[in-house]
Amino acid sequence: MNDVTLVMGNKNYSPWSLTAWLTAKTAGISFDEITIPLRSVNTRQEILRYWYNGKVPILKHGDVTVWESLSICEYIAEMSPNNSIWPSNSRHRAIARSLSSEVHAGFNLLRDQMPMNIRGKFSAELKTPGVQEEINRITAIWRRCRERFGEELQGPFLFGSFSILDAFFAPLVTQFNTYSVDVDDVENEYIDAVLSLSWMEVWTKAAYDEPMIIDELER
Repeated sequence: MNDVTLVMGNKNYSPWSLTAWLTAKTAGISFDEITIPLRSVNTRQEILRYWYNGKVPILKHGDVTVWESLSICEYIAEMSPNNSIWPSNSRHRAIARSLSSEVHAGFNLLRDQMPMNIRGKFSAELKTPGVQEEINRITAIWRRCRERFGEELQGPFLFGSFSILDAFFAPLVTQFNTYSVDVDDVENEYIDAVLSLSWMEVWTKAAYDEPMIIDELER
């Protein structure tokens, strides 16, 4: 048994769980997983066994509890200071942190109308103008980072090597894939890079193997 435990939701549906899990795996942190099925009668009661806010993910490290995905990722970065999961350049790191905060706090219309469902394959035709604006902002970030930092740092991710920022975008990458969002070549290459990441493939396979189905998220 590890002294680190990540309490998560279903892999098919839980975007913030994916962000925390992917960050921990990329950082080389060994941890146990507890999966709590979302949107069931007992979901909140089960989560409250681990922390008071009733939401996942939750990281338990000995007698330390960390909640909210951004705080969890920052804590993981402190646990593995030699594992560069933030950009090494201080200016790049500041930009990556700002963008991670933007993703953590935003894009709520997209999340509501195009919820994460890795197994699904749906049309994006239901997008409202507000959702399209959020899609445009996401693709602009991807394009700008790739043009300014990715190629310069010689890697397929937003700042070259995989970072916490990419972990925050990973759920949105799956949503773009699920809802067949039309993107240009630069953004499509980034989507392919995230989906091809070895730990991302592990998560995706597990999502397909899960027996739990949330009816209202299946269209």
